[in-house]
Amino acid sequence: MTQLTIRAGSWDELQDDAKLIREQVFILEQQIAVEDEWDEQDAISQHFVIYDHTQPVATARLLQNNSVGRVAVLKSHRGLGMGKMLMLYIIEHAKQQQREWLKLSSQVHAMPFYASLGFKAEGDEYLDCGIPHRDMRLNF
Repeated sequence: MTQLTIRAGSWDELQDDAKLIREQVFILEQQIAVEDEWDEQDAISQHFVIYDHTQPVATARLLQNNSVGRVAVLKSHRGLGMGKMLMLYIIEHAKQQQREWLKLSSQVHAMPFYASLGFKAEGDEYLDCGIPHRDMRLNF
């Protein structure tokens, strides 16, 4: 039986769990270079982790510039609605902070997922770490 909880917190509070997920998804699965994955934004972003009982299974971060990034769900937990649960939580969190919009850089294959949450594509497609991306924005 799945028991899910979401925690929001600082990098200091959540980095161990967020790193586990991001290493699995971005570095191992998607072959993103270690130096491209970790940046100075982690220390000043809000982080979110979904736990299945005590196991961290999904993560994302919200930057000060209203950008959502590093959205990742472990392969074992994909297709179960975790990404949607996480994004809806972040959207609500951003509204409570009286942010007027959110933006993100979506991998092209994930655009329908973000579109289903109300995000609209902006600009042209571009490569980030060799993966096609497109900017998307959600106005409140």
